Amino acid sequence: MGIKFIKLARTVSGRKVDVLLFSIVATVITITISSEVTAQTNDAQHYLTTEAPTKVFWGDTHLHTRISGDARGYGNTLSPDDAYRIAKGETIESSTGQQVKLNRPLDFIVIADHAEGFAIMDEIYSGNKLFIEDPTVARWSKMLNTDRKQAIIAIREIIVAQGGGTLPKIILDNPEFTKNAWEQYLKVSEAHNQPGKFTVMHGFEWSAMKKGNNLHRVVIYRDGIDKVSQTLPIDSNRTAHDPEQLWEALAAYEKRTKGNVLAIPHNPNLSGGLMFAFTKLNGAPLDKEYNQLRERWEPLVEITQIKGDSETHPFLSPNDEFADYETWDVANLSMVTKTTKSQLPGSYVRDALKRGLLLYNKTGANPYKFGVIGSSDSHTGIVAGDESEFYGKHSSSEPSPKRWDRPVSKSQNGVLINPGWKMASAGLAAVWAPQNTREGIFDAMQRKETYATTGPRIQLRMFASWAYDDALLSTHSWLKTAYMNGVPMGGTLLLDQSDQTIKSPTFLINAIKDPMGANLDRAQIIKGWIDQDGELHEKVFNVAWSGDRKLDANGKLNEVGNTVDVANATYTNAIGSEEFLITWKDPTYQANQKSFYYTRILEIPTPRWTAYDAKKFAQTLPDGVSMIVTERAYSSAIWVN
Repeated sequence: MGIKFIKLARTVSGRKVDVLLFSIVATVITITISSEVTAQTNDAQHYLTTEAPTKVFWGDTHLHTRISGDARGYGNTLSPDDAYRIAKGETIESSTGQQVKLNRPLDFIVIADHAEGFAIMDEIYSGNKLFIEDPTVARWSKMLNTDRKQAIIAIREIIVAQGGGTLPKIILDNPEFTKNAWEQYLKVSEAHNQPGKFTVMHGFEWSAMKKGNNLHRVVIYRDGIDKVSQTLPIDSNRTAHDPEQLWEALAAYEKRTKGNVLAIPHNPNLSGGLMFAFTKLNGAPLDKEYNQLRERWEPLVEITQIKGDSETHPFLSPNDEFADYETWDVANLSMVTKTTKSQLPGSYVRDALKRGLLLYNKTGANPYKFGVIGSSDSHTGIVAGDESEFYGKHSSSEPSPKRWDRPVSKSQNGVLINPGWKMASAGLAAVWAPQNTREGIFDAMQRKETYATTGPRIQLRMFASWAYDDALLSTHSWLKTAYMNGVPMGGTLLLDQSDQTIKSPTFLINAIKDPMGANLDRAQIIKGWIDQDGELHEKVFNVAWSGDRKLDANGKLNEVGNTVDVANATYTNAIGSEEFLITWKDPTYQANQKSFYYTRILEIPTPRWTAYDAKKFAQTLPDGVSMIVTERAYSSAIWVN
């Protein structure tokens, strides 16, 4: 194992000090995980490892190609083969004829094309007689081949029909066609899988929409083609748009194949409050059985993507000065219902984590005990992480002088609009795993040792323990000790009732800037808890920061500054820090109080993709268009007690 020593500034209790730290450059640290820590890690099904992961792998679990009906309808001509080659770093021509080569390839990917009408849109475009015998499909085929305006109208009709359960039967019930298309997809995916170098995980998107509200899940398999070929993508229309029926199908797959599968809810901010509701889809209150099933099948949630950020909302977190980030709150997913304030609590991750504590108290099980990832939901076949190389949501929003103004989504009557500049260049899934394989990535997802970023490759770790001492960070083996004596992000830290000396858990945070990106502004810990009266609370703590700033009496911190030159789409790292490595104790901790903690890392301000576009196309965009962004990373939570 190699040890590399580095000198940097570290913030401890508001003081900036120079300390000698080290970074581990070995591939794996082998440890034995004690039974006590193992028992605390997760209550859901998980896979234990005797290797502490020392490397983070970067991926996108939510990418669409022309197999998805809406992607093809909006002009995407890229196949899964094209998408894999782009993700691996090859140069490919986009659907609009632009040369695409990512600055940095991915480590893993899931092409999550919609199960509904899987690969059928290509046939509708080409006028396949099997499909256009249906008059509605025939009309859509004609519209798709008329002009862009008619094509967009057709796609909106199809999306609304999907949400309302009124798609023509020929699309909903065509198992032979779906089987052939699915087998072809699996063969292509298998051919691109390179264990240890580039991991391709098989998957699809279950695209449930209750009255246009987003209930989508990305389904991901741990298995190869030998097992996954024994099933088909699960059409939400055939499962009544009900997650419980999806879970039944996943359980049947595992029983039949002895394989493993999970589901990741995505984009909850457009769910109309249904994603994290207190009731089932049929209106019945959540019970213990439902809560256990949801925790079992859905260990993660997608917290950030192109269609906005789902951490929290300024209405829900009025004391959080960074809550209003890439906010989408005009309407639900299919733009048929305007968003109301009453829907917001069931549509955002932080409130869901709080609701989970309440539901655990009521039922003995927590359905919202999930980790987080980011992903793109790009429908171009092109990963959409970096601001400087953002290719948009659909092929119609690939780089062009007009895309900032062209609606990315709009209601059929044209009243509800999300303009193009509202798209967020996000996000990425970060996974701590011993190796870059299907098994390594999937198992990390199951134990929730994952985090999300809005695009930058910020390296982030979080641990918690009752036993960390003040000298931990001065040793060469702090990472090994962190695992052996505590739990990583995604874990549960249980209180030893026999030890009356414990005052507060100790949290360890290590955040390192993207080596090709911006410096870090600050590290924050967000706490949520339920009090003895059953009331839910949250608080944001600034726990580390760059420069010589001081916390005020309310725990607030002055802004880090701004080096962005919007006109030239540039910035400098003259401010901010390269790394934070700290331990922190909660000054408000109360014994036996059920709570969760997660870390949010903020970068210094940088140019947004709109600024890069304005420079590229020599434009001056109107006031109100966001040109600067504060990128961030979110850890999965750690639950205490």
